[in-house]
Amino acid sequence: MLYVNQISFAYEEQETLHEISFSVEKGSHVSVIGESGCGKSTLLKAVYGLIDLHSGDLFWDKDQILGPAYHLIPGHPQMKYLPQEFELMPYISVRQNIEKFLSRQKAAYNQERVDELLQVIDMQAFAETHVKKLSGGQKQRVALAQVLAKEPQFLLLDEPFNFIDNFRKNKLRRDLFNFLKKKQITCLFATHDSKDMLGFSDQVLVMREGKVIAKDTPQQLYQSPPNAYVASLFDEVNVLDIRLFKKGLDSQSVLLYPHELQRSAQGHLEVQIEQSYFNGSTYMIIAKAEKNEQQILFHHPKAISPGTRISLQVDEELLKRRMGS
Repeated sequence: MLYVNQISFAYEEQETLHEISFSVEKGSHVSVIGESGCGKSTLLKAVYGLIDLHSGDLFWDKDQILGPAYHLIPGHPQMKYLPQEFELMPYISVRQNIEKFLSRQKAAYNQERVDELLQVIDMQAFAETHVKKLSGGQKQRVALAQVLAKEPQFLLLDEPFNFIDNFRKNKLRRDLFNFLKKKQITCLFATHDSKDMLGFSDQVLVMREGKVIAKDTPQQLYQSPPNAYVASLFDEVNVLDIRLFKKGLDSQSVLLYPHELQRSAQGHLEVQIEQSYFNGSTYMIIAKAEKNEQQILFHHPKAISPGTRISLQVDEELLKRRMGS
């Protein structure tokens, strides 16, 4: 298990991590999400032992993780870390780039192991291709295979799908995290993409300005976000006064995703349509509340002409849950 206890770190005078505490169970996957510059990458570097903490401590089981001031070669031997700026050997093949992380004394095992990893990253067809000929996304997949080569107990990934095309990303996510679960490899990964964490995280740490401001399962954070910042990491969000939907209540803000607002002749929220944007399965509709002229975002199966006046409603049980969160 990983234990992170009240760690803090600053670059010169700028505090980047502030009294962060959490733990990661063996075999579980924990994602770290937040806006750019919130401290995600620095947190992963701290956990791997690449920086010297100003305060607090870190343990992998009973082993304390210390920074470069204590170790000539930083990093725990049971851990592997893939940063955003990875390095490969460009003039040798994909297979050779992966093999160089394996023991030379086990040739038969090496071939079997490399074949398995090539399947995980979906690069079998490029096994003998020199890395210099690959795209940025393909190189990132090879770098993933490298950190998996020796089957680490604990894996740290910093934006592991950053350069990978969307049509490849979905399959790679499924294959990678299924592989990690099968091998019982613990994973802590930083991401800006909510799709990375929704289906593949057991727990989520939400960071803002160097602090962990929320910690829960992805389902709980999505369904009952504690504030607009957390909700905005999943989707666009409306911050609306509850009195737009229910009369006789005191003013209170309620967070609603666009898909949670439905067009209905019985709805209490009267809006005027401003614009419709096609997004594939539905249209994103931009409207203005007639009561207070606040911008409203909602989904609709068809475009709606600008200037049209309609009513919107929200599920009663959903309103109750959001009022209580």
